Amino acid sequence: MSVMEQDSAGAPARASLLNDPKVRGLFYQVLLIAALVFFGYFIVTNTIANLERQNIASGWGFLENTAGFGIIQSMVPYSETSSYGTALVVGLFNTILVAIVGIFFATIIGFVVGIARLSNNWVINRIAYCYVELVRNVPLLLQIFFWYFAVLRAVPGKREKWSLFDTVHLNIGGLRLPKPIWEPGSFMIGIALVVAIVACVVISRWAHKRQDATGQQFPMFWTAVGLIIGLPLLAYLVMGMPMHLEHPVFIDTGPRIRQGFELNVGINVIPEFLALTAALAIYTAAFIAEIVRAGIQAVSHGQTEAAHALGLRNGPTLRLVVIPQAMRVIIPPLTSQYLNLTKNSSLAVAIAFPDLVSVGGTVLNQTGQAIEIIGIWMAVYLSLSLLTSAFMNWYNQRMALVER
Repeated sequence: MSVMEQDSAGAPARASLLNDPKVRGLFYQVLLIAALVFFGYFIVTNTIANLERQNIASGWGFLENTAGFGIIQSMVPYSETSSYGTALVVGLFNTILVAIVGIFFATIIGFVVGIARLSNNWVINRIAYCYVELVRNVPLLLQIFFWYFAVLRAVPGKREKWSLFDTVHLNIGGLRLPKPIWEPGSFMIGIALVVAIVACVVISRWAHKRQDATGQQFPMFWTAVGLIIGLPLLAYLVMGMPMHLEHPVFIDTGPRIRQGFELNVGINVIPEFLALTAALAIYTAAFIAEIVRAGIQAVSHGQTEAAHALGLRNGPTLRLVVIPQAMRVIIPPLTSQYLNLTKNSSLAVAIAFPDLVSVGGTVLNQTGQAIEIIGIWMAVYLSLSLLTSAFMNWYNQRMALVER
């Protein structure tokens, strides 16, 4: 006799719906979604009620109102009569600029220090070790203060300067650089630069295929340098040199109060940007150095021995054999450090650098639009993080091993 229960017609009875794993799983998913929707509805309605009770208007119309405050660094046209929306765009561009420059220098310093950590030279090894242990164990905010208040406050005052080749100047007002002035016909220089970059990409792919087929290396580095410098220079000469440099003008005569650099002449990199970028790059580089060291050590030592057996020296072995394999280990944690650097740039508010958080804080204080400003902050940093992750994931897939 069967142990399965039967109904009155003799057919096997169906199991209870509560015992069906599919039905039970669907029930819990619907319950979770309903709870999240209710929680979101409660938060939104409660926030709206609190704002109405405090007579705080909500909406995005404030972005069109006049800002009424100045910003010391702007990559787009801005004045005190510009809108709050323009001010937030200025802060956004400043944040992106700090992130890009910081990532660039942090990567270079991190790779150099990471390789130095594995050097057989005791002095180089110990210097790299001390750098890593010192920098990564000191809070980033303190390092920003160090660079801003201790280092950049020790340079000459506004009536004096330090100069390099009478071209680059530094004082407490910032770093002064020559400014390129573009004239009619200078667009050909930009076109030549784009052509040079495209040519480098095409030649690089051809060189890799050639090396895979024949084993012969192509001098790609010097070829790229020649193209990127040579083609724009050639276009510059052919078009009759349609660009000149506007050098900073320093006045050291006349009344003391009028001495110093002329305004709006040359490029002025403000000290807040210098301090923030230096602190972010040096701090993040300490973590990148350990990632690079771990990635290199993850490559089997047999790879190095095989390369030496083929006659490769230490430099080419590291560049052609070890680093390409180590990158598969380095890239994922390297992505996290890039994201951290971008988010850590929000500490710029501590030294009054006009990044998105600093400018947004000023807008919030003047308008009281806390929900909207915080929403903008969250959306911007989330977008920057997702874009960085997407690019690094694409690069990681390109570096991954391809099974044959």
